[in-house]
Amino acid sequence: MKWDDLRRSTNVEDRRGQGGGFPTRRAGGGIGIGGLIIIGLIAWALGINPLTLLTGLDTIQGPGTEQTRGPATPRQTGAPADNLGQFVSAVLGSTEDRWNEIFTQAGARYRAPRLVIFSRATQSACGFAQSAMGPFYCPPEQAVYLDTSFFQDLQRRFGACPAGSKSCEFSQAYVIAHEIGHHVQNMTGILEKVREVQSRVSERERNALQVRVELQADCYAGVWANKQHSRSAFLEEGDVDAALQTASAIGDDMLQKKSQGYVVPDSFTHGSSEQRRRWFMNGFKSGSVQSCNTFAAEAL
Repeated sequence: MKWDDLRRSTNVEDRRGQGGGFPTRRAGGGIGIGGLIIIGLIAWALGINPLTLLTGLDTIQGPGTEQTRGPATPRQTGAPADNLGQFVSAVLGSTEDRWNEIFTQAGARYRAPRLVIFSRATQSACGFAQSAMGPFYCPPEQAVYLDTSFFQDLQRRFGACPAGSKSCEFSQAYVIAHEIGHHVQNMTGILEKVREVQSRVSERERNALQVRVELQADCYAGVWANKQHSRSAFLEEGDVDAALQTASAIGDDMLQKKSQGYVVPDSFTHGSSEQRRRWFMNGFKSGSVQSCNTFAAEAL
């Protein structure tokens, strides 16, 4: 992945090395692309059914009470100077530019989200963010939270991309772009509409809707990659394959097989490995937001 020439976003808040404060009551929101991985591993280690841990979690802002405590030290904003910080701000800058173009063509205005990078733990409007949650999007503050150690976990613990390969950079970019996809859903009102429906249906139907939310975010990540590659040919050999390997590694069926030895499709919240690959490629091949209407698709 060639990212040196990508514009650096200044909408990065670097909290690495800062105190995380104290846990708060969760206002809503949920786990992102990596959360299900961690839940599965925790359940596996404890010898319990991971579905028990999943019952109270989703990826959409819900009703609740927020109690937060301010940070212990001033927070640094702007593109960080270190290589990893530069990479994150470059990917974020690219998503800003491409989504701004897409929204402008549709006669709308794109409001860029904030991306908070942290280490170990930090506060968010969706509650206490910890490394074990994986990256997630917090709708109330329109911000993505990312402990960058998750990138190492993708390679070393989950085998989500070839360890040590430069192609892992695009897997990392896919993770960020997926969370930005949730921001697009938030801006267009999709998250709010889905949340309203989820509040009055069964758990099985809530999960099914959540799968469509997550697969659409995968598709939006593919749209971004298509638009950026069309502009600057930033993808290199093996990059797309690495992203597809990542999508496979974090599919619900793959995670459940590893954690409990069997698959419960009705409990899926992110989609199967095959579905995640397919919807990313839908967006990547077409470069069209219209190709990402998972809610109208009869078969996912």
